[in-house]
Amino acid sequence: MLQAGSVGLLGLGMNHVAALREARATPAPIAGGGQAKSVIFIFLSGGAPQHDTFDPKPNAPLGIRGQFSPISTQTPGVQICEHLPMLAARSQKWGLIRSLTTPYNEHSQGHTTILTGRTPMPPNYSPVKPQPTDWPSIASIAGDALPKRNNNLPPAIVLPERLVHNTGRVLPGQFGGMMGSRRDPWFVEASPYNSKSYGAYPDYEFHFVRGREHNPNLKFQAPNLSLPQGLDISRLGNRSALLSHLGQQRSDLDAAASAESFDRHRQSAISLLTDSRVQKAFDVHNADPRDLDRYGRNAFGWSLLMARQLVEQGVGLVQVNLGNNEAWDTHENNFPLLKDCLLPPTDRGLSALLDDLDERGLLNETLIVMCGEMGRTPKVNAGTGESKVPGRDHWGAVQTVFVAGGGTPRGIVVGASDEQGAYPTRSAQRPENLAATIYHHLGIPATAVWMDEVERPHQIYYDDPIRELV
Repeated sequence: MLQAGSVGLLGLGMNHVAALREARATPAPIAGGGQAKSVIFIFLSGGAPQHDTFDPKPNAPLGIRGQFSPISTQTPGVQICEHLPMLAARSQKWGLIRSLTTPYNEHSQGHTTILTGRTPMPPNYSPVKPQPTDWPSIASIAGDALPKRNNNLPPAIVLPERLVHNTGRVLPGQFGGMMGSRRDPWFVEASPYNSKSYGAYPDYEFHFVRGREHNPNLKFQAPNLSLPQGLDISRLGNRSALLSHLGQQRSDLDAAASAESFDRHRQSAISLLTDSRVQKAFDVHNADPRDLDRYGRNAFGWSLLMARQLVEQGVGLVQVNLGNNEAWDTHENNFPLLKDCLLPPTDRGLSALLDDLDERGLLNETLIVMCGEMGRTPKVNAGTGESKVPGRDHWGAVQTVFVAGGGTPRGIVVGASDEQGAYPTRSAQRPENLAATIYHHLGIPATAVWMDEVERPHQIYYDDPIRELV
C-alpha cells in the first residue's frame, strides 16, 4: 500500500510508473563511434511515398510520377516535391538515402523491421500484438546502452504517443521485447486520443479520411510533473524523509534489494518533480511564441519542439512519431492528404528543427533520421469506391530516408532508385545498416551487447553503418 501510495504522494499518475522503471542489465560501454550526442528519430507511421516527397520521377509516365511537380533545392541536381519548399531552401543542411529496402508490404512487419533494425521476423511473431519474444526496439537498445544524465531523464524517450492502429491494435516492434518490459522506452503520451484521429491537429486535421468524423477530444499534453496543490518543496522533503524511514524498515524485512531499487525510483521521481529544467523540457505550450510559430502550432510542431528541448537536456535518443498508424497510409487519398494535411506541417516543423538546432550549435552533435516502415507503389492506382480518387499502396522494396546533422555530410544523396522509383539500383541499404548508423553516431561500439533476464549477451549491431554517412 505504501509503495503504491507513494506514487500519489509524489504527484505522479499511474500512467507514469513505467517511466520510472530502471533497466537491470549493465549498460554497454561507450567508446569511439560518431560525434553525435543525441539522435532524433522521426518515424512516419503508415509509409510516406518516395515519389511524392524526396525522390520524384519527373521523366516517368504520369501514372508513376503522380500529380505533384518537383522543385530544385539548394543542392545542385537534387529535386524534391513542390510541397516541401522550406526544406528545399535548406538542403545544404540535410541529405537523403534513396535506397532503403525491406521485403515487407505489410504494416506490422514494416514497423517491426524498421523500429528494431532487424529484417527477419522474430520467433513467435504476431502482427496483431507485441510479444515478449520480439526483437527489442532501437529506442530500447539505446536506452539500455547509453548512460543516464544527472537530471534523471531516461536516455531514450518516444513521443507523442505509442503507435496504435485505429482499431486499437498496438503495433509490434516499438517495445523492449526480449529485453523485458522494464526496458521499454519511456512513452510520453502527449496525444492520448490520437489513435482515433489523423494528422497534425489542430490546424492540419483529417476531416475527410474515409468518412471519419472530426474528434473533438484531440489535445496535446505533456507529462504532469508539477507538485500537487498544497505540496511545496519543503513538504515534499518531509514526505521524502518519511518514505526513507519506511524504506529503511522495509529493507530490514526483505533483504534490501527491492527496497533500494524502489528508493532509486523515488529519487528519480523527486528529481523530475523539482528540476525546473526538466519540467521546461516537456512544456511546449508555454515556449517562446516565436518558436511556436516557426515550428507550427500543431501536433507535429509541438512534438519536434519537445524533441529539441529534450536533446538540449541531454536525452540520448528521442523518437518522434509524426502521425499515428495510417496517418501516412494514404492509399486513394494520397495526393489531397499529402498536399493539405501531411507535407505542410512536416515541411515547417522539420525546417524549424534544423534551424533551431543550428542556431543553438546543436546540429553537428544531433543526428536526425526520418523514415517510415515502407514506401508506396510506383504505379498510381485507379482509386476505389465511388470517388475513384487515385493514390498509392504499400511498397516495401524502396523508400527514401531523410538524414541531417550529427556530422553527416550535408547535401549528400546515398544510393538511388530505378526510373520508376520501384527498386534500389545503387547502394541498397537494409534496416540493419540504418540502425547501425544510429548506434555508431551515438558512440555505441560495434562490440557492445545487451544482457537478457538470465544475463545472456545479445549483439547490438547486425550490419555495418552506412559508409557514406560515417
